[in-house]
Amino acid sequence: MNNYTDILRAHNLKATPQRVAIAELLYLHGHISIDSLYEMMLKTFQSLSLATIYKNINIMVENSFIQEVKIANIKSVYELTKESHSHLVCNKCQNIEDISLDLHSIMSDASKEYGFRVNSTDLVLTGFCKNCA
Repeated sequence: MNNYTDILRAHNLKATPQRVAIAELLYLHGHISIDSLYEMMLKTFQSLSLATIYKNINIMVENSFIQEVKIANIKSVYELTKESHSHLVCNKCQNIEDISLDLHSIMSDASKEYGFRVNSTDLVLTGFCKNCA
């Protein structure tokens, strides 16, 4: 398991017990909505408020420790920040998988064809996983 205390501090964040727990849950589950995260954390932190979860998530996103994954028609989920990647989302079971795609050619084409300077890419492919197809 990772030493989240040091990793949080490297991102200029205090390593509170709640933040360490958030990091551990994201590591274990990959992608989690705030509602699910809140339910899981209540088992350990009985007096935890939903506002505290939102506050911690927002500051962790601002400091690039975690990132938000926005998916149409589904509440945003969060994951630990890692190398650039895209997502596959099943329309039926809503399972989310990380995939590595070379998006360089898409960004290059957008730049050449439309004169658009791309800062970032968030590609989410939706459909049906092999279990639901």
